[in-house]
Amino acid sequence: MRGLFFTFEGVEGSGKTTQLGRLSATLRQDGKRVAETREPGGTSLGDAIRSILLATRNLEMVAETELFLYLASRAQLCREWIAPALNAETIVVCDRFADATVAYQGYGRGVDLKLIRTINRVATGGLTPDLTILLDLDPREGLRRVKERGQVSLPESSLDRLEAEALEFHDRVRKGYLQLAREEPHRFQIIDATQSEEAIAAEIWARVEPLIGSWTVQEGRR
Repeated sequence: MRGLFFTFEGVEGSGKTTQLGRLSATLRQDGKRVAETREPGGTSLGDAIRSILLATRNLEMVAETELFLYLASRAQLCREWIAPALNAETIVVCDRFADATVAYQGYGRGVDLKLIRTINRVATGGLTPDLTILLDLDPREGLRRVKERGQVSLPESSLDRLEAEALEFHDRVRKGYLQLAREEPHRFQIIDATQSEEAIAAEIWARVEPLIGSWTVQEGRR
């Protein structure tokens, strides 16, 4: 019996981190053991890679370098952190995972999708989320939120390397996410991220609760 694995995806400013925190709090109130993490990062090595990936001083980074840095962070996170937590029957919630690489480096950067899917399997060791929450939002609104909520200063130069990409890039990323959701409707839950924080949280819980109930029953039958 392993734990459950939930991931949150979406364009910049879609509210992933907020909703991940709300779901984790609800699960803990329900008596569940929960572990939160993020990509890139989540380990000492991954956090070092994250600082390289997001630093605006690295604007010369080519798509293939970016791809392999994300994969390196993911490989470390899966083996050091996610897989052990799942084996310990913990519910793991992660801010971005393998789908982000398909959306950002595949659809966004134009790297070969077949290649990304192949090496993603190597990086993850075959780990697949039980549920992926896709918070869908127009990138224009998302980037406006990022600036307005004070996470970054208003000047464009204060955005991180990915946030500072052209709007066309973020549009391609969103289209990539929606295509992934169409390909795997059993795993993805698309949620309109223009709704209130409370409405989004309620919609997420409506999808998560049955999975928790089924998992709890199986856990009790061991």
